[in-house]
Amino acid sequence: MPLTDTFAKQVKHKGSVIGERYADGGGMYLRVKAAGKYWRLDYRIDGKPQTLALGVYPEVSLAKARQRREKAREQLADGLNPSKANREEKQARADAAKNDFASMASAWMTKTDDQRVAVTSDKLNAWLANDVNPYIGKMPISTITPRDVLERVLQRMEKRGALDSAARVKTLIGQVFRYAVAAGQAERDVTADLKGAIAVRKKVHHAAITEPKALGGLLRAIEGWPAHPTVSAALKLAPLVFVRPGELRTAEWAEVDFDGALWTIPGSKTKMKRDLLVPLTAQSVQILREQHALTGHGRYVFPSIRAGGLPMSDGTINAALRAMGYDSSTHVAHGFRATARTLLDEGMGERPELIEAQLGHAVHGPLGRAYNRATHLPARVEMMQRWADYLDDLRGASMQGAG
Repeated sequence: MPLTDTFAKQVKHKGSVIGERYADGGGMYLRVKAAGKYWRLDYRIDGKPQTLALGVYPEVSLAKARQRREKAREQLADGLNPSKANREEKQARADAAKNDFASMASAWMTKTDDQRVAVTSDKLNAWLANDVNPYIGKMPISTITPRDVLERVLQRMEKRGALDSAARVKTLIGQVFRYAVAAGQAERDVTADLKGAIAVRKKVHHAAITEPKALGGLLRAIEGWPAHPTVSAALKLAPLVFVRPGELRTAEWAEVDFDGALWTIPGSKTKMKRDLLVPLTAQSVQILREQHALTGHGRYVFPSIRAGGLPMSDGTINAALRAMGYDSSTHVAHGFRATARTLLDEGMGERPELIEAQLGHAVHGPLGRAYNRATHLPARVEMMQRWADYLDDLRGASMQGAG
């Protein structure tokens, strides 16, 4: 006669060493011992008796135990051993738990670390720690669905207005998934299903002054602004070298060759992952020599004012520009690159391939091959000196006009 919930709840151990056995049918029974009540299923494989544990009462109810019995009977009908199948399922779950999203993301970050500059790695780690792992980090990566990524991560970011970051986090999650696919821990990149699923902010170019007279006014403002000497030096050098702000603020003295008048930015710091050679004009060398007297004893050319062992923070130059009256819609630190690109081309008629090479962009030859880091270096040295002299002229014209 089948068991009932009431019976399972009320039955007591009667003292038997092996416990009392109460059948429910189909080979399933409740074994009652002093230590507890256990659901079991007896069956045969190749004529040999086997016993499958179905769970412990009351954690596993009578109804749940019967469901497990039926599953085992289906496995037997398919020629499978339920005990072996159970062990394999448990192992699969354990393996999946070890390969949760956070673990896979950490492994991917480590494997690809040499392909990024430090500031990028810091940003990716921050997104993982704050926006991704708290919501899907503990989930086995093989179980994560497109909806999990969308609702748990991306839409949370979208709701707080972080549209640009949400788009980049989607890309980040996709990269982790592709790594997991290669490692055999996921079937596919689920973010591929999310194309167009989140709002995209219209791209806004970095604000930059590209009119000569206005640039002269900016250069004069920089020259006269009573900033900290290190901030002042960085501001003065920025338009002369027009490198990316991150490359400027993390410049190290070991990268500067005064005798050769050359600054070599290692590929580990550049966006294109290639060394960038920056010719140092007479004006640039003068700024750097004066700065060397202040910070030459340390690692960074422009160390943090508050923490000397670290480089200048990424917001320092923009903050100084704001303080001078140049808001973010007029000119930003990154804007010096657009300023140089525009005026070297339109104002000075310099060769486009020289400008692009100096900006650190990919420049290809007639056969489609990318030029190496020293491409056109002698010509770039001359162009950079003409640019520095041009800026001096603009600054002087601005000062005369003001007088």
